[in-house]
Amino acid sequence: MVQKLKLEELNRIDVETFKKVEKIPLVIILDNLRSMHNVGASFRTADAFLIEKIILCGITPQPPHREIHKAALGATESVDWGHESDINTAISDYKSRGYEIIGIEQTTDSIMITDFSIDKSKKYALILGNEVEGISDEALPNIDTFLEIPQLGTKHSLNVSVCGGIVMWEFAKALK
Repeated sequence: MVQKLKLEELNRIDVETFKKVEKIPLVIILDNLRSMHNVGASFRTADAFLIEKIILCGITPQPPHREIHKAALGATESVDWGHESDINTAISDYKSRGYEIIGIEQTTDSIMITDFSIDKSKKYALILGNEVEGISDEALPNIDTFLEIPQLGTKHSLNVSVCGGIVMWEFAKALK
């Protein structure tokens, strides 16, 4: 008979071990997110896939906050993060460190993620935009590549934390 595993049977690492484990060369930049739930969910997903760091830009809520914690379930303690008031400062910083800047956005130049080859020799910074407006217009010219997730239904977008989860998983699979 199939049984669900108990938490202690999952053999997860503790926070101190997590901090020492080699991360995948992927940074997530959250650009002016409004929802604390989306921020918390992004932290939790980043923890699951050993993401290097999260950068919270602009008005994106910052830990500690109980609404972020509800979705993050402690991942704000394990995942390295920082805040940058200006998205273009964050982009410039990571470009100078050799990261390819990827905007997850529907644009005239976007490539379907299924058609994009993730290069294991590169480091990437993925930008996820505001729940209503997407990535800030002033950041668009500074982004190297735009990716979008193919969608087959009637809606034109995904929730930002769901989108982030899909994209983080695709990059984690390829870069690990």
